[in-house]
Amino acid sequence: MSQIEMPGMPRRLFSATPSKLASFADCPRRYRFAYVDRPTPPKGPAWAHNSVGAAVHAALRSWWELPVEKRTTGAARQLLYTAWSANGFRDDEQSGRWRARAAGWLTDYVEELDPTDEPVGTERTVGATTERLALSGRVDRIDQRGDELVVVDYKTGRTPSTDDEARGSPALAAYVLGVRRTLRRPCTRVELHHLPSGTVAAFEHTDRSLANHVRRAEDIALDITAATEAAAAGEDPDVAFPTTPGMQCSWCDFRPSCPTGQAAAPARDTWSFLAEEEPAQAAGSAADTRS
Repeated sequence: MSQIEMPGMPRRLFSATPSKLASFADCPRRYRFAYVDRPTPPKGPAWAHNSVGAAVHAALRSWWELPVEKRTTGAARQLLYTAWSANGFRDDEQSGRWRARAAGWLTDYVEELDPTDEPVGTERTVGATTERLALSGRVDRIDQRGDELVVVDYKTGRTPSTDDEARGSPALAAYVLGVRRTLRRPCTRVELHHLPSGTVAAFEHTDRSLANHVRRAEDIALDITAATEAAAAGEDPDVAFPTTPGMQCSWCDFRPSCPTGQAAAPARDTWSFLAEEEPAQAAGSAADTRS
């Protein structure tokens, strides 16, 4: 039996993460497969670029967890090797080449860090509430800069991040709100640290920019609620949660379960999002990633 909301009772908040909201905004059908259907439909194979990003993120988290005296470039490389997975690569040779490449990025990045400058948090879960949402997310790193905290997000995609990406990222805006609410400290700055290029993109949020992100997130949550209620009331789930077919169907995790997506675009090789390699090396398809 559904809970009846009596007058004066608090509004029930929609529990959301940035990835949950992004999934619906990209394709309602994909959202349904991931968050509504049970059992969850089978997913396709792992992607090599995701394996790269996951290993780099895990190595950096573990590096900051080491005693200060052990935070060396050598330790960072070893942590990457330990976290490495060959899932999604064409073969062991390609996996080994990309492991060495990622280790080079990590070495260059760690050399620029002060190992004694303890982050306020690494892989820290934060949360905040709005009028309609209970937002939560996990921040790669939270730095102390003067009197304020800074949200740091690691990136390993093909192209360097831009300030516009930092400004427009719904996830980074949610993290700012979460850091403010969870840690009770001022926070306005977000940074995208792109390890392959060694560049940093940044944006200073204002109350207005955060309010714009909240409004868009709440609009998506309303659409999710409407679709979920329609399906629960008997509407065809494929109608309540329509597909948004396009080239993105080539790499959707739920492609094996979506005939519409299969017809929309051909499948891609699981290593095709790796950046182009040096001319002397086997070239992969040039494509950006979300890692």
